[in-house]
Amino acid sequence: MKQALTTAAERRLQQIDQARRAVMMEGGQTLGDTLVDFWFERAWIERSWRRCLSMGQRPEHHVTFDMIPAQALRRTEEANHCLVQAARPVLDQLGRAIANTRYFAILTNASGTVIDVNGPIDHTDQRAHLITRIGTDLSERSVGTTAIGAALAERQPVWLHRGEHFFADTSVYSCAGAPLFGPDGDCVGMLDLTGVETMERPELKHLVTQSARHIENALTLTRPHHLLVRLNWPGRTLGEDTDGLICLDTDGWVTGANHAARQMVPQLMAPSAAPAHVSELLALPYDMLFDAARRNKFGDAEALEVPLWSGLRLHALALAQGQTSPATARTGYAADERMPLKDMEISLIRKAVDEAKGNVMQAARALGISRATVYRKLGNKNTRQP
Repeated sequence: MKQALTTAAERRLQQIDQARRAVMMEGGQTLGDTLVDFWFERAWIERSWRRCLSMGQRPEHHVTFDMIPAQALRRTEEANHCLVQAARPVLDQLGRAIANTRYFAILTNASGTVIDVNGPIDHTDQRAHLITRIGTDLSERSVGTTAIGAALAERQPVWLHRGEHFFADTSVYSCAGAPLFGPDGDCVGMLDLTGVETMERPELKHLVTQSARHIENALTLTRPHHLLVRLNWPGRTLGEDTDGLICLDTDGWVTGANHAARQMVPQLMAPSAAPAHVSELLALPYDMLFDAARRNKFGDAEALEVPLWSGLRLHALALAQGQTSPATARTGYAADERMPLKDMEISLIRKAVDEAKGNVMQAARALGISRATVYRKLGNKNTRQP
């Protein structure tokens, strides 16, 4: 078995070497022409290599692992204080998880500058010491293709091993990385797990991705909020790191949301300087969430099945400020045992008509439905023609 693993590892390194020659030394043909099986789902490495080549970098150039100037470092530490505080408990847990693997954790800001580290770092080894100094520039422009530069450029979790790094000087490393997205949806940094001349462990990509989500959730919860709405698809247990998190103020305006929530609710992904209101995201009267939070505060956590404007449905758990991690959440098919989905729909339409002062056409436009649908759902009571 050990010999088989060794043979597989050697074959992997041979494939990497062949890929490097294809891009950097043999006319620059695309890897898709020569290594289709090897390069499936790994085209991001070729893109990174080509970015490095376009910046005038060459694999044989030496890497100096420069630190940013002292004044810039002070500004960087101040600007990333919240990120470091949110990440520190996760870095401590990671340090324990990888203690016997000769890997360590690196946290960078959005520019690829090291802002925190953890794990079994051998500072007597310059190859480990140089990249774990606070303030070291590990951006793609500075050190070429690494998990750090690639995760920040590609905005996706990555794993790369030895010669998949651009420079010969960095081919001793193996690393996994995942980008970190802040409560406003911007990429604020990345989390990296690196080993020096150690075994390839692609499973670390899953670990670093999961840990990155935990940091994003902690960062989101630092936003001032009156209500926290946890979201997930029906059938999933609410209260886990995979939940979407939306923070609301007392009037239902979004003060922050994690990356998972932005993936579930497309309106949160739209670039806009204006704040979003929860009524623009969920197709129900937003005060229902505040009512549910009050009930949850005094009893078992109860999830609602809420409609999106797209017609899809999510489970939602509304929690008052400070009540962020329910042990259990009762979920069911109905949107709310006190209000069936049909009644919720009618309540939403009636609310729109009331806000339009009885103008059915205006309410129908706001809801994105026809005037006939409004009349059919509500009848002719309390409505007037435009």
